[in-house]
Amino acid sequence: MAESDHKAQIDLIRSHSDIVEVISRYVPLQRKGNQFKALCPFHKEKTPSFSVDPTKQYFYCFGCHAGGDVFNFVMQYENVGFVDAAHILADRAGLTYQPGAGGGDTSVDRSEKTQLFEVHEQLAALYARTLEKHESAAGARSYLAERELQAAAGDFQIGYAPPQSGALAEWARQKKISLDLLEKAGVLLPSDRGGDPYDRFRGRLMFPIRDEQGRVVGFSGRILDQSSPAKYVNSPETVLFKKSRILYGLDRARKPMVDERRAIVCEGQIDVIRCHLAGFTAAVAPQGTALTESHARLLKRYADEVVLVFDADTAGQNAAFRGAEALLREGLTTRIAVLPAGEDPDTLLRTQGAEAFGSYIDDAMSLVRYHAHVQGERGELRTEAGRLRSIRGLLELILHAPGAVQRESFLAEAADAYAVPVSALREDMNKLIRPTARQADGESEALPPARKARAHPPDEQALVELMVAHPEVLDLVNRFVPPQAVTDATCRTLIGILMAQPEPDESELMRELADKDEACRQLAARLLMTARRISSEETSCIHAAQDIILKLRIRLIDREIKDHFSQETSASADQRRLLNNEIAQLTIVKKRMQEGWEKALPILELDH
Repeated sequence: MAESDHKAQIDLIRSHSDIVEVISRYVPLQRKGNQFKALCPFHKEKTPSFSVDPTKQYFYCFGCHAGGDVFNFVMQYENVGFVDAAHILADRAGLTYQPGAGGGDTSVDRSEKTQLFEVHEQLAALYARTLEKHESAAGARSYLAERELQAAAGDFQIGYAPPQSGALAEWARQKKISLDLLEKAGVLLPSDRGGDPYDRFRGRLMFPIRDEQGRVVGFSGRILDQSSPAKYVNSPETVLFKKSRILYGLDRARKPMVDERRAIVCEGQIDVIRCHLAGFTAAVAPQGTALTESHARLLKRYADEVVLVFDADTAGQNAAFRGAEALLREGLTTRIAVLPAGEDPDTLLRTQGAEAFGSYIDDAMSLVRYHAHVQGERGELRTEAGRLRSIRGLLELILHAPGAVQRESFLAEAADAYAVPVSALREDMNKLIRPTARQADGESEALPPARKARAHPPDEQALVELMVAHPEVLDLVNRFVPPQAVTDATCRTLIGILMAQPEPDESELMRELADKDEACRQLAARLLMTARRISSEETSCIHAAQDIILKLRIRLIDREIKDHFSQETSASADQRRLLNNEIAQLTIVKKRMQEGWEKALPILELDH
């Protein structure tokens, strides 16, 4: 893809990604004058220092100095590279992004990631062919027939891992795929006896796990022998597969979620497949882990409400509470569907049909009602002590809600469910706030404290700020500021980008900085957010630029004089005379520079 085509794609995604709208889906924003403010999501703080400028389409935190455009925000918040951030924003906007020249994802070696994506697709095809044609997969085909999943096998690329020892290693040799690559993919395990590695999923029904873009990143294998203690085995953590960030079925469910503004979260792959077959296409499931805050952030991109459909046993109830906690932290409305004992989405849809399942989804309980329902089932509400424990547990859950309005709504509902005054609940919750805050301060995953901004030479930083606010000074900088006059690498990079633009543009600046270091993006964002135009007639932008240019040139002369003096110690007599003459000339030039722009201009013109 040509560079211009890639830039056109990025510009299209940017134009469809209003920064206020995007960031507000991650962080609650409040308008303050012409900007929006929030507590920074990248460091701990009590007073909002995170600003979003809707006019310039940039964000900047005056506490930790994170900043940039909408792409930079998604990269930092989701901890992804530029290409993945572009995919996320494109998906959100209903666009298609095809990475090409200039995409730049340096977080992981691209060639290795590409190889891993390719080998996962090949493995999924191998497992699917084995299920369809190999005689060893007869039991797997019978299992799917019993579960009424034959029709879904092709659509969801369900497969079967060859049960023969060494089959996968032999396949790899035929395909000229290195065994080392398959070990990195997590499908082969090294042998304890020094022989060939063996297949992690041997003899299992295989479910390919796909990322948001539909690329196979891992597998979940179900054993068909019911005597095995490990019913499911998932791929280990790899470069591609991070189970805390993967939701099975999300590649299919994203658009339905956006259309419905609702997500359905089940416990396993078969539940998700059954939901999709029955028309509940917004269903997804975590992979061998409880719902995490990363999962919640994924869901928040597409939905406002999440309905949890977990088993009705104690383990399922506890999983629902843990999941609700993560979802609450992200400000998602959370409801829990209460299925009959012993039922899950798969069995209920097969026995009672889509209409009955839909009614359970529609009648899903709010978190408060579900909490009271579960505590009642467990007998906790029969005694005063149990009732107090239940109420305290509910208040601790409510505390995870980020908004005061949502917490107040929960308290009103809890007052009704537990027949206690809302004022008493609020008083007890306020008592919990302080210790909860202390605990959060000590959590290992707590946000880091604010860090100091990286120091840049004031005059060099001021020159960049002038160039951002007043493009009319660019010609002066281009003519009279040689690269060696700027000592700070970050400022030098920004000046170079600004001078290279035919018509300076803020969006172009941040686009050019996509593959530069964080210091460049931070300084650019800060200057774009804070740069002010000079309006005073006494000190025009041109005069301000001239003053800075003279200072930079004088410092450059000082460095050259110092360098000449350092050379004298090892120079010959003739070389010392030459150095002294040059020092004398530099001193004269410096004096002219100190007399002001009019006196310095002829020398600058000659140098230019």
